[in-house]
Amino acid sequence: MQPRTWILGLSAAALLSAVSAPTPVAAKTVKVDIPVIEKELVIDNKGTTQRMWTFGGTVPGPMVRVTEGDEVDFTLLNQKDNKNSHSMDFHAAVVDVLDEFAEVRPGDKKQFTFKADHPGVFIYHCGASSMAEHISRGMYGVILVDPKEGYSDAYPKPDREYVLVQGDLFQDGTSAQDRAMGKQWVGALVNGKMFHYDPVHDPNAAVTLEAKPGERVRIFFVNAMINEAAAFHPIAGIWDRVWDNGNPKNLRYSLQTAEVPPAHAMTFDIVPPAGRATNNAIVDHRMKHALNGAISVLMNFKDASPDKGKNGNLILR
Repeated sequence: MQPRTWILGLSAAALLSAVSAPTPVAAKTVKVDIPVIEKELVIDNKGTTQRMWTFGGTVPGPMVRVTEGDEVDFTLLNQKDNKNSHSMDFHAAVVDVLDEFAEVRPGDKKQFTFKADHPGVFIYHCGASSMAEHISRGMYGVILVDPKEGYSDAYPKPDREYVLVQGDLFQDGTSAQDRAMGKQWVGALVNGKMFHYDPVHDPNAAVTLEAKPGERVRIFFVNAMINEAAAFHPIAGIWDRVWDNGNPKNLRYSLQTAEVPPAHAMTFDIVPPAGRATNNAIVDHRMKHALNGAISVLMNFKDASPDKGKNGNLILR
């Protein structure tokens, strides 16, 4: 069987747009190459920039999607013009922290393989010292491991899927020690920006999450904050189903709010009313987080985009 290759760099989002939803398939080898890029990135809807450390040039890094049982053949390239050593810690991998997750100096690369034996949604992040600084500067992303059985009554097929990754924003120049202690915290980033999908609280927000009334919307939520849990809640809605760690076996029904610890993830389904246009504010109900960036608006209306949340378009940039 020929391995499938994904080269993940500056054009990672486009390359990943063809990733398909889960269907029963034979195990395969998935090649994933991600470069580390230290660069200025926009961190709000006004165009403010900050020096970030990234996987693939974006925050979060490129989404990786595989099926339970697949082998992931991974290579991390730390570009030679970077100033720092970096590493990769896949929470979906069972390996040796001193080997596969070892730091990689600028100009070097690290290759390793692992088998994705556990279905669910997992964070990946840099584990180089200081881990608190590397993660809070944007070095995180998501790997989805779809169940090998595909969809089922317990894990129904959604009409749309979105990935939301919540991270920290600290004042530019904050030291590693102060970041670890939570000092000079500025706000919460959702997929790399404060109020990224919230035109209600930020008139500069140009992107929204969309669905049609009655559609089943699945949100893969990852908490990449280094110290604090997220209280994930859909204002004017109820989570129809929630899967802890995204595993179809970890199913709960009709939750108002779910606590997502740091470096953890859950999968959430919401089904807006079928008979009318509505809006939901998807928030971290910790007011410190919500009022400083962690609010996203899901707009449910009949003329919703046919592309958002479909055909691999899960992370809206």
